[in-house]
Amino acid sequence: MARLAIRRAVPAASLSLLLLVAAAGSGGCGKKPTAAAPAAPAVTVVTVTPKDEPVSAEFVGQTQSSHLVNIQARVSGFLDKRMYTEGALVKEGQVLFQMDPKPFQAQLSQARAALAQAEAARETARLNLERTRPLTALNALSQKDLDDATGQFQSAAAAVEQAKAQVETAELNLSYTTITTPVTGISSSARQTDGTYISSQNSLLTTVAAISPMWVNFSLSENQMQAYRDQSARGLLRMPKSARYTLEIVLVDGSLYPHTAEITFTEPSFNATTGTFLIRGSVANPEGVLHPNQYVRVRVRGAIRPGAILVPQRAVQQGSQGHFVWVVGTDGKAERRPVTVGDWFGDDWFISEGLRSGDRVVVDGGLTLRPGTAVTVKDATPPGAAATPPASAAPPAGR
Repeated sequence: MARLAIRRAVPAASLSLLLLVAAAGSGGCGKKPTAAAPAAPAVTVVTVTPKDEPVSAEFVGQTQSSHLVNIQARVSGFLDKRMYTEGALVKEGQVLFQMDPKPFQAQLSQARAALAQAEAARETARLNLERTRPLTALNALSQKDLDDATGQFQSAAAAVEQAKAQVETAELNLSYTTITTPVTGISSSARQTDGTYISSQNSLLTTVAAISPMWVNFSLSENQMQAYRDQSARGLLRMPKSARYTLEIVLVDGSLYPHTAEITFTEPSFNATTGTFLIRGSVANPEGVLHPNQYVRVRVRGAIRPGAILVPQRAVQQGSQGHFVWVVGTDGKAERRPVTVGDWFGDDWFISEGLRSGDRVVVDGGLTLRPGTAVTVKDATPPGAAATPPASAAPPAGR
């Protein structure tokens, strides 16, 4: 009986211990710890400051020689020799080709002989007229004799003038056998080889293209022109006085050509096929860096956006209802603001509507924001501070 009592007492003690532990545990669960408040997200902002911004427009252009000359033979004959190096720079007046001059020298000698003969006949007619005049006055010769002598002298004088013209023609033809370039420029390949008989059918010998100044042609579409007109009418663009734009040329490697150009010609009508009209600039090319038919980029400067608002491109987001930015209000909370974007300006974006001076626009940290979120603010570099604008923002012609 004693052993049985001990065995029953041990489970009762264990049960009491378990109940005590359970009571202690249930008492601890009844009091939950307080959760820490989430920290306000940190964002980087820029303060909107409207200011006049110079803008530019960039187009694909192609260079063209300002003076391209076809070198052609003016007389027919055999081509003796090419006198220049193909593709080399040739100077004005430099001899390029020499034709066989002997036939033309013979023609000149013949014309000079004919002139001498005509002059001799004129002298004879003059002496005859001088003898006839006094005899006619004395009635020793009739008036008809005087008229005949006068007509013979005038005819001989006319023959002399005709012979002089033939001599001049022969001299010109002889000079044409030495073919020179009328301009300084880059020569092309020779179209005819030495010994070829040159006639009107194959008279083109080569071409010479002047390289300074060089023309740069580019086109503006009808839609672009209308957009620029609309922006100008709304006061979003201010054109330069007298439409004096500056053209910068960007080479194929991205480097900037050291000389600037100016617009010298705009086509008065649109091209019916392409819907564009041609614009031409002229630029100095003393070092010969530019060559005809070379593709370049033309950057047109001179227009200004008055009171422009710029924000970094990364600050602008796009939702189902269009573009928007996050603006931090005076209460330190985020506000979603719809905006109307314009052209790019380097790494920034022009904002046409939606922002005003003094607004603080979130640049970094806006992806997780919600309306009314309290934020911690730090300032960023103002937009446009180091922008190099390749953006299409200004028309290249005051039309």
